[in-house]
Amino acid sequence: MIRKITSLAAGLILSMPVVAQNYNAQNISLVGHFDDPNVPVASAFGIHYQGVWGWHNPADNREYGIIGAAHGTFFIDVTNPATPVEVDFLPSVQSDCIWHEIKTYSHYAYIVGDDAGGNTFQIVDLQYLPDSIHVVHNGTTYFERSHTIYVDGNKLWCGSVTLAGNQGYYSMAVYSLANPEQPQLLRTLNQDYPSVSTVHDMFVRNDTVYVSAGYQKLYIYKFNSNNTFTELASFGSYPESGYNHSSFLTSDGRTLIFMDEVPDGMGVKSLDVSNLGNLTINQIFRSTQGCTPHNPYIIGNNTLVCAYYQDGVQIFDISNPSNAVRTGYFDTDTLNNQSNGYPDAYHGCWGAYTDLPSGYLLASDMQNGLYVLDISQAIATSTPEPAVPVQTLNAYPNPFVNGFMVSLQLDREQEVEWELIDQTGRVVEQGKQNMPGGSALFELDATGVAAGAYTLRLKGETFTGRSLVMKP
Repeated sequence: MIRKITSLAAGLILSMPVVAQNYNAQNISLVGHFDDPNVPVASAFGIHYQGVWGWHNPADNREYGIIGAAHGTFFIDVTNPATPVEVDFLPSVQSDCIWHEIKTYSHYAYIVGDDAGGNTFQIVDLQYLPDSIHVVHNGTTYFERSHTIYVDGNKLWCGSVTLAGNQGYYSMAVYSLANPEQPQLLRTLNQDYPSVSTVHDMFVRNDTVYVSAGYQKLYIYKFNSNNTFTELASFGSYPESGYNHSSFLTSDGRTLIFMDEVPDGMGVKSLDVSNLGNLTINQIFRSTQGCTPHNPYIIGNNTLVCAYYQDGVQIFDISNPSNAVRTGYFDTDTLNNQSNGYPDAYHGCWGAYTDLPSGYLLASDMQNGLYVLDISQAIATSTPEPAVPVQTLNAYPNPFVNGFMVSLQLDREQEVEWELIDQTGRVVEQGKQNMPGGSALFELDATGVAAGAYTLRLKGETFTGRSLVMKP
């Protein structure tokens, strides 16, 4: 059911000071904005809104923003980005929440919060939008609270998990989404590494887990095929260390960007993770002195999007990991660093979403709601990926059932990286292997991939190539 239209024009009625604000910006343009004036203000930190995520429905090509609020979660149609439309709202148990995080898998959204005093884990079926969402689960059967979540492949990763009635706690838990409506617990980190007391957030790629463990360390684990964890590396002594909050990995897997949330004003860290036996800081950099980085997101290898407390959206060119260069910013924070009623610097941008097919960026401001931003100019000013010859690929059988063969011609022996990307832009399978020069042939196993259309992308030292493949 479509409930409300909030465009830039309507926003003058809903929140005139926000829309009338002359935003401090460079190379990023405001396209649309959503702010419901009826959102309650959480008693802690004056927070109205929290985490944000996006979803693209390939069936009708519509795009949505999903944003957490003090009293629940908004589902916003941003297909026309200048006029965001609220299509549904899911209340939370409490109306005084300061945490909500959202991730999606297939046509499902998973929503968690970490406010004490009663909470629920929510699973929502999005496929019926824009008419309405369908709530699949809203309870404490799996757990009551989780601080953060991440989806990689068909697994849901949850950090700092509290069971119903405070009857148990996991520093990190991983669930299978083989049945997306009924997650199955596979393992907890406590079972293998009980010394890690908290996991604030995690970035996961192909079951390699980059764990931000607060005041403990940055850990890197492998989640094995037998559902156990193995520690690959840890990193705990570095300049400007504090509460290790969150991280994101470049597409080539060589650079990890991570952020420390506390104390205020810490720098963004660029970490060389190409050799797990020798983790090395490339650079520590920042936007504005005294502002606090909160969540990083990386587009490819070159573009870093930072959600910043007090400083909005900040974009950096990190093509040289040792020399990050800011290429654009949009300061969503209209409080101008005011402390009255907003203690401990908890105002400004909480999170962002970079993967809508349209290319628009979604950003959540803790006091001002959802922003739809055009970041194309900020990305255009970044250093482009090096141009390499395009390779013609032959994938067969196509359509495929469990996997397919790929044949190509290489000018010399080299390591070939491959990615299988779904229609939302999400990498669902990934790997690499050495290939001989001349006529090369290898088999790609895609047994666990859901039905649909995928882009197969290959990259070597001397070529790049892509092909469309289908699974019926």
